[in-house]
Amino acid sequence: MDWLYASLIGYFFGSIPTAWLICKIFYKINIFEHGSKNMGSTNVYRTVGSKAFAATLAIDVLKGMLPVLLSAKIWPTHPQVIFAAAAFAMIGHTLSFWVKFKGGKGVATGLGVFIALSGYHALYALAVFMIVLLATRMVSVSSMIAAVSLPFFLWYGKVLGDYTIYITIFAALVAAFVVFKHKSNIQRILKGTESKLPLFAPKNDSNQN
Repeated sequence: MDWLYASLIGYFFGSIPTAWLICKIFYKINIFEHGSKNMGSTNVYRTVGSKAFAATLAIDVLKGMLPVLLSAKIWPTHPQVIFAAAAFAMIGHTLSFWVKFKGGKGVATGLGVFIALSGYHALYALAVFMIVLLATRMVSVSSMIAAVSLPFFLWYGKVLGDYTIYITIFAALVAAFVVFKHKSNIQRILKGTESKLPLFAPKNDSNQN
């Protein structure tokens, strides 16, 4: 039953539709009808601006961190159960029952998951994300490369002892999931039509009601 409880904790936190709520409450729009039509923080940035983006990003990261930390507190000797909470936090974000099983692509929530599981390895992957983003201005490319780099950082570090192999495998599965969620982006990248992140957010921050 521990697996079930941990999975429910992860899904509960992960399924909170952050971007949808922020855009609905403060900007009176449905984020699923704008931009890339998903509730990722990048779409929020492009659609309504930097303040909503920052709030969405912070909460989406917390959605990954909290269920992992809570599960670790409840089941400290069962790391596999903690991985279940982590996995379902990401599933909840991408398939939220609150918004008809739609969602984002799991990158920010995945970052939160790995900050909780192995903080400085996650920061290495975040550094990769920022470097690639500065070079390409493509969030999709940055997200995929950062996700794929994480298992290598974890395995090379081997600071988690006997659990290194498990967290590395888990990170590899998450990386595959992130790449899969970006399949439409990959098609656009190959066609040369993928959108680049604008240098400045739209000036919609003052439109709050």
